[in-house]
This record gives sequence, C-alpha cells and structure tokens, in this order.
Amino acid sequence: QVQLVESGGGLVQAGGSLRLSCAASGSIGRINAMAWYRRAPGKQRDLVARISSTTSYADSVRGRFTISRDNAKNTVYLQMNSLKPEDTAVYYCNLDAIPGGSYYSYTYWGQGTQVTVSS
Repeated sequence: QVQLVESGGGLVQAGGSLRLSCAASGSIGRINAMAWYRRAPGKQRDLVARISSTTSYADSVRGRFTISRDNAKNTVYLQMNSLKPEDTAVYYCNLDAIPGGSYYSYTYWGQGTQVTVSS
C-alpha cells in the first residue's frame, strides 16, 4: 500500500509564496517520477510540474514555481512564488512508480491540498 500525504496549502495574498510538500510511504518500489497537478473550480485537473531525471513545468507557472525532490525521504516539494489569484486550486501530488517484483508502473494520488490566492 502506498500513501501520499500532502501539506503546505493555505490562504495567501497575491504576490506571496507557499511551499507544498508530499511524502510518499509504503511499498513504493522504484520511483519513475513525481509531479504536482491542480484542479481549479470548474476546470479539469492539469499538470503543474513534474520531476524525474529532469523537471518540466506548465507554461503558466514556469519561472514562478520550482519542483524539487528529496530521494532519501521520498518527498517532493513545490515552491510557489509570486502567486496569482488564478493559481487558486486544489493541488494534488502524483507518484509514478514500479513496485518491487513488477514490470509495470502504477500511479498514485494524494488527497489534495487547497491553495487560495486572494487579490
């Protein structure tokens, strides 16, 4: 069983910063990638940032957000700076991993953490 526990969401004024954390635990196996997605009200869930051997970002957050990972702790972070009201969403942690003894990768999701940016 794999669990993803997110923390760090909250309410912040425009221009402010937040740091999200997501700790993975359980029978994780080999991690291919970890990522952050978000779902704004009335919209679909979109990729925000992803980290494997490289990092990638959505155009809307590039230059403002930074994804990083602590391999020893199986934890991924999302540093969010210069926040805008349009960044308001529920942010979800995502893990893509190959369990021990398996040839296939599995995708796991966190429960989500709310980020609200006031204007």
